[in-house]
Amino acid sequence: MASFNRRHAIMASLAASALAGVRHEALAQSYPGRPVKVIVPLAAAGASDVAIRLVLDEMGRELGQAFVVENQPGASGIVGMRSGARAVADGYTILGVNDSIMTMLPTMKDDVGYDPLVDFTPVTQLVRINFALIAHKSFAASNVQELIALAKANPGSIDYGSGGPGSPQHVAMELLMHATGIKLNHVPYRGVAQAFNDVVGGHVPLMITGLPAPNELINTGQLKLLQATISEQGVVGYDFTTYAALAAPAKTPPAIVDQLNRAAVKALSNPAVQKRLTEMGFEVIANSPEDFTVALKEGIAKYRLLSKVANIRL
Repeated sequence: MASFNRRHAIMASLAASALAGVRHEALAQSYPGRPVKVIVPLAAAGASDVAIRLVLDEMGRELGQAFVVENQPGASGIVGMRSGARAVADGYTILGVNDSIMTMLPTMKDDVGYDPLVDFTPVTQLVRINFALIAHKSFAASNVQELIALAKANPGSIDYGSGGPGSPQHVAMELLMHATGIKLNHVPYRGVAQAFNDVVGGHVPLMITGLPAPNELINTGQLKLLQATISEQGVVGYDFTTYAALAAPAKTPPAIVDQLNRAAVKALSNPAVQKRLTEMGFEVIANSPEDFTVALKEGIAKYRLLSKVANIRL
């Protein structure tokens, strides 16, 4: 009798799993049936936000529904990430993220309130974002070596802006300070756009920021490019890029995750989209959820180690 009951329980479990699979497949076939909200836990107009919006627009045309961006940049992105982690996992709320909020914050700050490997399902990495060291046009240094000399002669007296504690701009500059032995004064803002505008206005002299934001102002002489590739000016081992990506709340049906991935990869294969992204300085990635998961784990391990070595705690 006990054996019969066990067999009955196993058969019931298998039937339930099969039924759930059918329901998920049916849901995916009709998805999306209404607009999709995309929580971007970053300030509008930053490099990640620009790339994410461009790809989402093309995905919307492909799938016949709008992807509506809702920027939630509070607390360096923690507010938006917590909101996304609590969202219903039905594909109608997804996230546009970067590796600052997926790998840097969780390894450099205690109690962020979310686990990137548990609370989210990777969809795809969209683009790689290169970073440039820029300064106001009146800044005394014109390259990295001149900045190092100036900073060593005036330790702690030079300000730099960032999009907030734990932002890519903050981490990139902390790593530069660690690699060169200089000390700069961190001025955090509520988003990269505010920091960038203050560098342009001369209120803060310096920052590291993602391309393409400064390109036009560099070309017109309103900003000074100290260096686009810092390692080329004698800072050995310095390598900093980030990425923009899409993720979904944990337990989003795999069929929907796959559909989102296919739509994003197709959008990124569009020649017109590729051209716009390349012109702005982005490098297309367009990988699978599995490859994104691997990259996510590698990033967490990298920044956990760097946090210890460079003593970066937020």
